[in-house]
Amino acid sequence: MASNNNLAPYICIILSILICITPNNIFCHAAKTSGYTRSTNASADMPAEAFPAPPGFNAPEQVHITQGDCGGRGVIISWVTPYKNDYASIVRYWKACDPKHVFKARSRVYTYSYYNYTSGFIHHATIHKLEHDTKYIYELGHGDSIRQFSFTTPPKPGPNVPYTFGIMGDLGQTYASNSTLGHYMANKKGQAVLFVGDLSYADNWPLHDQRKWDTWGRFTENSAAYQAWIWTAGNHELDVAPEINEYVPFKAYKHRYHVPYKSSGSTSPLWYSIKRGPAHIIVLSSYSAFTKYTAQYNWLEAELKKVNRHETPWLIVMMHAPLYNSDNYHYMEGESMRVIFEPWFVQHKVDLVLAGHVHAYERSVSPRLNYTIVCSISCAKLLSYRQTERISNIQYNITNGQCTPIKDQNAPVYLTVGDGGNIEGLANNFIEPQPSYSAYREASFGHAVLEIKNQTHAFYTWHRNQDHEAVAADSTWFYNRFWFPKDESSL
Repeated sequence: MASNNNLAPYICIILSILICITPNNIFCHAAKTSGYTRSTNASADMPAEAFPAPPGFNAPEQVHITQGDCGGRGVIISWVTPYKNDYASIVRYWKACDPKHVFKARSRVYTYSYYNYTSGFIHHATIHKLEHDTKYIYELGHGDSIRQFSFTTPPKPGPNVPYTFGIMGDLGQTYASNSTLGHYMANKKGQAVLFVGDLSYADNWPLHDQRKWDTWGRFTENSAAYQAWIWTAGNHELDVAPEINEYVPFKAYKHRYHVPYKSSGSTSPLWYSIKRGPAHIIVLSSYSAFTKYTAQYNWLEAELKKVNRHETPWLIVMMHAPLYNSDNYHYMEGESMRVIFEPWFVQHKVDLVLAGHVHAYERSVSPRLNYTIVCSISCAKLLSYRQTERISNIQYNITNGQCTPIKDQNAPVYLTVGDGGNIEGLANNFIEPQPSYSAYREASFGHAVLEIKNQTHAFYTWHRNQDHEAVAADSTWFYNRFWFPKDESSL
């Protein structure tokens, strides 16, 4: 009879093969704090010379687009010019398959001053009645400054319309930021970006150097001019500086980044909603009033009731400050909003809540039990680790003492993706032990991709900025709460 010592290597090999061939990699969903380490030093901003203005007289620059209506048949095209004239305000556009029929739209033009800075002329042109799922070419400028771009409109909202979103936040304009954006653009899967706030980090510089908004617009143009970025305002967009008599919050952000807030009945560009493909996306403001009777509270209460899960099965909420966060950085800063809005998120079966703010990555919910092989000369074991669960804390009030989150199959998945690469560096001080709701967390820069396959399933990956590659360090399937409200541990 063979000894245990002789059998152990063969058992390890067999178990390894079983793991490799198991469908959907069911053994790879640990509740895990990644041991992967990057430099904890903050990344430096790239020099202004890295973002030169385009050639030509009065050339349009800082071009970016976002959805221009509620349903996806509109687009807002935005750009900046040094001077204001009739030519500078016109955008020409046509279907890629029909270049003979050229249409024109005129922009509205804005400018603002901030301490010792005056912006260029900021143009926003809203185009309506486009065809769904159609590629368009658009052109800005005149004479030697003409620049041409393209975009593809989203498919008509529907229950089984596949669509892929990139997810980024807290980007900044450092060398690490450049790696994040470059990796996302190289991925090729993303059709639109869900951006969870903190753009230029101009307020990190003396006098809130507004030139950083210009360089950030040039930096992101290679992506944002070609696919819609869905904007969320973060704390770095507040840009308030009483010491230099700048008291108006969100001044630069609201001048430069327009969104279709009126089409969803909102009274502010800081909270709004859109429908894009299979998703109903709600954007909230962590830094605007949200308690009972406020405009944002009243709007969200009404908006959630309007969501049609038969048309847009996936319900996604975006904000900047996370409601659940197991990092000591910004710990519990989202608690007030969680107390007020979490019961609604559970009631309406929100699928995903996306946030940034914490300069690290964290995901809740691990769909299956996790296993790992421990081999030695004398033994081979298959060890089971705890599974993370969907949780909510909606039972808590100040008198009942029930302050521990409990399992709740109607609760959303929480994603913190504040790891874009900003100048402030990584948040690498996680709370120990890892909370039961936290499935994976890592202090690294990167981006995420959400591939919605149909009304029940979406595949999600988080891509670490590792050297010259965007390594998929975390991946899992998400199951729709409305159409597939299963307990993941039973699947």
